[in-house]
Amino acid sequence: MTNTEPRRRNRRGEGGKLREEIIAAAVEILDEGGDERSVTLRSVARKAGIAAPSIYAHFADQPSIMLAVVRREMDGLAAALREADENAGTDPRARLLAVCDAYLDFARAHPQRYRIMFGGLWTPSVEDTSITDDDLESLGVEPLTLLAERLGACVEAGIARGSDDLYGDAVALWLGMHGLAHQRAVVRKMPGPDDVAERLIKALAHLE
Repeated sequence: MTNTEPRRRNRRGEGGKLREEIIAAAVEILDEGGDERSVTLRSVARKAGIAAPSIYAHFADQPSIMLAVVRREMDGLAAALREADENAGTDPRARLLAVCDAYLDFARAHPQRYRIMFGGLWTPSVEDTSITDDDLESLGVEPLTLLAERLGACVEAGIARGSDDLYGDAVALWLGMHGLAHQRAVVRKMPGPDDVAERLIKALAHLE
């Protein structure tokens, strides 16, 4: 629902609060069924209950708002994966499967957010925005690192066949899960068996 209430001006030193409110407004627009095209400076300002020019004190343009949203959601994904890992006990296989399941659960619970986390129309050429290549390359490092660690632990335990490129193996596993997550988001009913996720993970992780 659009915020029509006049917004109280933040007190001096509360600029960080307004920045978070702008990000939250963008996320709310996405959760309402919009996509990155729905997240404009005007729509975000309306949702946050502020004047559009107020945004420029915190964000240079629309892509920089989207970048902040993606960073926040990546932090949320990383936290969900860490929690699943910590609750899975000590068995390397159980920990890997828990992390992978948490990844897929996150994507299923937040399809609009997930879609923009890994691309979309909000990432034009860096020449056209305030976003840099370094900004984009840093996204998702923590979740992928945890996935690689859990996969490496399975290899060390002798329950997975690894190659000489653990990072590449982790990327291949992530891409497989990403494909499944995407299909679940765009098709009405997924074809195949109910345990397709487990089959995919075990195959790509080369679990014995």
